Amino acid sequence: MAKKIGLLTAGSDCPGLNATIRGFGKAARGTYGMELVGFRDGFRGLLFDQTTDLSGDALSNILTAGGTILGTSRDVPHAFKENGALEDRTGDVVDVYHKHDLDALVCIGGIETQTAALKLKEAGLNVLTLPKSADNDVAETDTTVGFDTATNIASEAIDRLHSTANSNHRIIIVEIMGREVGWLTLGAGVAAGADVILIPEIPYHIDKISQAILDRNKAGKMFSIIAIAEGANSSELVAFFERSMKINREKHEGQAIETGRLRMEQLKKKYTGQTLLLANRLEETTGIESRITILGYLLRGGAPSARDRVLATHLGTHAADLLEAGEYGVMVAYKNGHSVCVPLEDVAGRVKTVPSDHPWIAAARHVGTVLGD
Repeated sequence: MAKKIGLLTAGSDCPGLNATIRGFGKAARGTYGMELVGFRDGFRGLLFDQTTDLSGDALSNILTAGGTILGTSRDVPHAFKENGALEDRTGDVVDVYHKHDLDALVCIGGIETQTAALKLKEAGLNVLTLPKSADNDVAETDTTVGFDTATNIASEAIDRLHSTANSNHRIIIVEIMGREVGWLTLGAGVAAGADVILIPEIPYHIDKISQAILDRNKAGKMFSIIAIAEGANSSELVAFFERSMKINREKHEGQAIETGRLRMEQLKKKYTGQTLLLANRLEETTGIESRITILGYLLRGGAPSARDRVLATHLGTHAADLLEAGEYGVMVAYKNGHSVCVPLEDVAGRVKTVPSDHPWIAAARHVGTVLGD
């Protein structure tokens, strides 16, 4: 008997989600005769039993479309926000899964989705995931669906800003998504020839950036382009965080470690995002006008790149192969040109940061790019 599979997209949207739905859905239906049940708006749709018909022509003409035909949300069953409090609704999701007589659930999403899927696996469900993220921050995969497109959009934006920066002899600061990791900013910055690239993994010194800009001016280069990840921090702010963490540990010694961690997360959210402060400091130290362009959600929109369409189709079709073989509890990852299985336990809760010895960082330094350290 053909398998009955639930399908959802969760977390933030990004280019390539529809291509992934199509790749998996066409292989599951056409090659293996599986029946698909789509759940709307991520895990919220699974929790409240809100379905979408994926039969017939539902998968046609969506390869190049941005967004997701299933909709999405950041809700997760194990920490569902309701009436101002977080509740564990895993049991309700399990009930809906069994109500539809599903043989497995496929979840397309980022870090939070991988964690939620592991919780459902631990609750006894057959779960399989695919990685998507414009930030490329999912662990155990070389790249994620949506990253290539977002990098292309960001690099094109920096390309366009070069001419106006040069014409007006200004510092142009381009803020790019990436609260915890700098893959997107680093990739786009290198591709577009940004003069300064600032990422969360490398705390920056404002005086070193200022000096680099002044040196450019002395050399006759009357403008500078700075690509900065939204989560990049100055060395001063990092030192402040470290002192606060030490004080927090001493003050709350004996309390739950998780409580202290949450306090620090709240503190970081409050103070992270210092692009405006950076612009003001650079104006003061260099005497050059600074302007900020925030790309934000622009990076998540539009049609996916050819590379993302190929990746989505590659991973999606392999997911169907795995379900046919009865392989569950894994994420379909991309490593060294091949799709592979990674246990959800190895992915959930982990963030893939840019290592200090990554070739992109070495290449940026070789061409004279300033990283602020």
